[in-house]
Amino acid sequence: YLMGLGTADPKGIFGTTSGLADKFPGRVLEMPVAENGMTGIAIGSAITGMRPIMTHQRLDFALMCVEQLVNNAAKWHYMFGGAMTVPLTVRMIIGRGWGQGPQHSQALHAWFMHVPGLKVVMPFSPCDAKGLLAASICDDNPVIFIEHRWLHGIRGEVPAEYYELPLGQAKILRPGKDVTLVGLSYALIDCLKAAQWLSEKAGVEAEVIDLRTLTPLDSKTVVESVKR
Repeated sequence: YLMGLGTADPKGIFGTTSGLADKFPGRVLEMPVAENGMTGIAIGSAITGMRPIMTHQRLDFALMCVEQLVNNAAKWHYMFGGAMTVPLTVRMIIGRGWGQGPQHSQALHAWFMHVPGLKVVMPFSPCDAKGLLAASICDDNPVIFIEHRWLHGIRGEVPAEYYELPLGQAKILRPGKDVTLVGLSYALIDCLKAAQWLSEKAGVEAEVIDLRTLTPLDSKTVVESVKR
């Protein structure tokens, strides 16, 4: 099931959940402004075998439930010797917009990288967003799925059938032999622009790598590129 503040709203989290409440009655739940308590409910249902997807319109709002994520969701598997799992996916939106101000525009993915037990995913393309989200939901670990609101408007080919993309596997967006550019999420647009400029103006061929996930981190792909 999916829960969040604004999930059943006509605008539906920047349009990403629009129409889902009608298509899946009883499985799209509007959430009160009680992030910490509702995250506890999501964790509890995950422990009992459900696969909740919790959505925060802003990563800033999720700061209210960090205690639940860090002290409960991330640790539960270890506290019970691997016998328990918490298959929870938490979608968080980053990226500033009109009138957002200082409390609605932070990108704190580095925080979650350093929490043992949490996986951190940051898709770039529409195709990857679908495959990585599906994999996150099916993963038995709690996953922080961070989306940049400026990427919601880009277009790309997305297979209609169901598919998953493995977490922890980077993707080479542009091959190159001279220098390595590593990025994720919206920053990859700048990486691709820089690679194009380097190729046209300086004759330098840059390899652009999309990390896709921060935890687990695909260091092997990056190191091999740097060696080349």
